[in-house]
Amino acid sequence: MTSDRRPRIALFAAPETSASVLYGLYDILLSVGPVWPDMTAAEPADALLDVVIVAATAEPFRCYGNILVEPHAVLDGAGDVDAIVVCDMYTPIDTPPRGRFLAEAAWVQRMHAGGALVSTVCTGSLLLAETGLLDGRSCAGHWAYSGLFSAAYPRIRFLPGAILDLSSEREGLITAGGVTSWQDLALHLIGRYCGPEHAVHTAKVYLLGGHEDGQLPFAAMPGYLGVEDPVIRGCLAWIGDHSETPNPVSSMAERSGLTPRTFARRFRAATGHRPMEHVHAVRIERARGMLEHGMDTMDAISYQVGYEDPTFFRRLFRRTTGLTPAAYRRKYAGILATG
Repeated sequence: MTSDRRPRIALFAAPETSASVLYGLYDILLSVGPVWPDMTAAEPADALLDVVIVAATAEPFRCYGNILVEPHAVLDGAGDVDAIVVCDMYTPIDTPPRGRFLAEAAWVQRMHAGGALVSTVCTGSLLLAETGLLDGRSCAGHWAYSGLFSAAYPRIRFLPGAILDLSSEREGLITAGGVTSWQDLALHLIGRYCGPEHAVHTAKVYLLGGHEDGQLPFAAMPGYLGVEDPVIRGCLAWIGDHSETPNPVSSMAERSGLTPRTFARRFRAATGHRPMEHVHAVRIERARGMLEHGMDTMDAISYQVGYEDPTFFRRLFRRTTGLTPAAYRRKYAGILATG
């Protein structure tokens, strides 16, 4: 790359892409260079990045929300590209995009082989997973897709709490978590290609803050829509309404009519989790709701969801959500106060 050539970043978009991700990235990356001096000294400068939108078709199309996208280039027509960003591409949480994006996956592979940095936002990591480039590596993505990654891409270590996974950056791969993690990715790319000072300036202009707590404080407990075992499915429904029951695993095993060992084996085969792991998840999810909407003390919430030891409850809550119960309540207090 010659010194007089601006780094080129290609944003890949598809009909499944969110306009907020695509155009948020486009606006911010394109503004690096001119906006800060204009806002602080009324002396706009030149753009430091060359940002293009690419798609599988050169024809305009509507992305998610019926928003018009007019690509600048079609896949390999973007020229010499330093980095690509695969924007989010919505797919159901129980269905991997097998065979849906063959041309796009092949393009990602070619770009990576040619030396371009490949990054993804949210469900864009599913397209990257389809290329095989993530096999044997860790990966960030939206927390709701943890189960899908576990079932469909067992060779990838999914990180449901991560905002940015930079562990494979030296190998030319970066993955970002849920939807608004595009902001963290944008600042990282700006720092990489323009310098950290420009990343800081951009953060100040757009009031961008990091997701220091990760994704876990935002995550919700996933359902088990794909559980086919009728006995276990019935137990899941029952414990959802009776999670505070003493000895919950024994109670579920008794209701199932199975021996404790057989119940535990079938439960894990059906859900991927041990019975008590699921009970903890249900209890913590219930505690989240109580913290968000009520003013009960932490000890009272601990007892109501099934824990007689408040200290254990606090440790488990923090391990699950990344925050203490008190910090979690504060995080959502301002949002709920507007209702």
